[in-house]
Amino acid sequence: MPKTSKASKKRGKKPNARRKTPEFLRARNENRFGMVIATIAIIIMVAAVGINSYSLKAKEEKYAARESELKEQIEKENARTDELKELETYTKTKKYAEEIAKDKLGLVYDNEIIFKETD
Repeated sequence: MPKTSKASKKRGKKPNARRKTPEFLRARNENRFGMVIATIAIIIMVAAVGINSYSLKAKEEKYAARESELKEQIEKENARTDELKELETYTKTKKYAEEIAKDKLGLVYDNEIIFKETD
């Protein structure tokens, strides 16, 4: 059993009684608790932003690849459009009409001689 001092007996205090925390120490402890909570919140926000940043970079790379693929397709389609325009102008010429008449219909001019191969 612990011994009590004469001074504590005179004041009427119990030997192991807890002291009340002074106001300035309570304020300091509350400030520390607030700082810890704020620090944790900031760490969580930084982690969330970092994760979103990583996923956005992955999407950016994917979209860049898709963009280059679409640009190549556009170039191919533009080249094909040019070819079709040339074919359209060629089909409106007299030379094209003569070729079709000779190849598909077998027509010839009156003064032409036709040579056929024999097997």
